[in-house]
Amino acid sequence: MVCTGGDETFGRFVDRPFAAILEEKLDRRCLNLGSLFCGVDALCSDKGLFDLLNGSELCILQAPSLLGQSNHFYRVHSRRNDRVLAPTEALIDLYPEVDFTDVHFVCHLMARLQEHSDARVEVVVEELRRNWVRQISGLLRKVETPVILLCLQILRQTDGGKQSEAAAFTVTDKMFEAIRPLSAGSVEVSAHVSGQSDELEDMLFGTLQQPMAEHMIGPAAHRAIADALLPAIRDLT
Repeated sequence: MVCTGGDETFGRFVDRPFAAILEEKLDRRCLNLGSLFCGVDALCSDKGLFDLLNGSELCILQAPSLLGQSNHFYRVHSRRNDRVLAPTEALIDLYPEVDFTDVHFVCHLMARLQEHSDARVEVVVEELRRNWVRQISGLLRKVETPVILLCLQILRQTDGGKQSEAAAFTVTDKMFEAIRPLSAGSVEVSAHVSGQSDELEDMLFGTLQQPMAEHMIGPAAHRAIADALLPAIRDLT
């Protein structure tokens, strides 16, 4: 079986990502195809990935984030989907007063758009949502292997204890419902980043990497993900 997805599937800063835990508990080879900065574009445009998925017996697919995708308003790097290559004319026309010259990451772009308290950002978000459903539906239709969809919600809070503004750009339940019939099963898991739990001390990182590690999930979260996936996997095997 294979596990594919983004940073969490890859297991950055942890010794045993959930794919390794599944391999041990199931006594079955489990290939981890998670990759850093992977979004919709990286998942849906890699022919080699489709060959590997279709050559497996079962696939766990971590649903990608909303922002890492080229769309009507901006283009992202083909592999590092967190990087903005350029805004399109449509976005420039929508926000004529905004200078996008120094914007290089999708989160920075969305923060810049949110600085303007009007409804224009919803136009961008709705485009992202439609494109996400279309692209992931196409991916699931191409994969001949049974796919278990992992709907992983990463919980982050601001210093004031409020939900992060990034939550405005999460994948919604309605979007999951739209693609769920195309999968063999689905599992929903929520996990806090290590900087807001007690897991940071259990992670592997250098001194200069701590700020990045604080935004990743820790070993306990990976164990919880594996435990949540086990029943769905056993139902299909």
